Amino acid sequence: MKIGNREFQTEGHTYVMGILNVTPDSFSDGGKWNDRDRALKHVEEMLEQGADMIDIGGESTRRGYTLLADDEEIARVVPMIEAVKANFNVPISLDTYKSKVAEAGIKAGADLINDIWGLKYDDKIASVIANSGLPCCLMHNRKNQDYGDFMQDVAADLADSVHLAELAGIEDSKIILDPGVGFAKSYEQNLEVINSLEELHVLGYPLLLGCSRKSVIGLTLNLPADQRVEGTLVTTVLAVMKGCMFVRVHDVGENVRAIKMTEAIVRGGKG
Repeated sequence: MKIGNREFQTEGHTYVMGILNVTPDSFSDGGKWNDRDRALKHVEEMLEQGADMIDIGGESTRRGYTLLADDEEIARVVPMIEAVKANFNVPISLDTYKSKVAEAGIKAGADLINDIWGLKYDDKIASVIANSGLPCCLMHNRKNQDYGDFMQDVAADLADSVHLAELAGIEDSKIILDPGVGFAKSYEQNLEVINSLEELHVLGYPLLLGCSRKSVIGLTLNLPADQRVEGTLVTTVLAVMKGCMFVRVHDVGENVRAIKMTEAIVRGGKG
């Protein structure tokens, strides 16, 4: 899959998407990277540690978050996309579910749209992505937790997102799916979806896992967000074992090393 100017394998290796939140209120690192110079320094650090892509987000999606107006979100993400593009040769993912923000981000140089609502929040975003020709990541989300068979329902919801993408003209080869850990799921359901990732391969699309520092780790280990590195690493190892294409993380270096070690074991030391 081509993302930006780089070709990514969809199987056989797990890549690292480094998180850059340009928000004052994200659950883990809100307010740390709003300043341009600090943000660019952080991007430089993530790239030195082995990040393969940078995911830029301008709106917090923590529990109880405040919905941003499009213009405010655009004002946060567009200058940062432009600055990262001007200073680094790295593919950029834009974390948004709003068509106007996606359109502005694409014009600024975003290489992938990462939609936490799987094209179901804004009925125009699918056509914006299709017209751009860019790849997208479609995350599982819903407005309720009324599941019958949980994993079957997650798969069906993701299939609905894929259908919306196809109707808009997004090519199959440009779709990544995300099981949506931390969204519309109980603690137990978050654990189940992580443990059952292989069941989603039946849909036929590469997977991205985003568990970094999330509440499922905090609740399990009884730790605050800034002490959840080890828990995140366990989920990254599982992502490798279960064939995910990407993990989306805050702590890049540690996760890169965990992937390298896990892949060496899985391959038995072969190339």
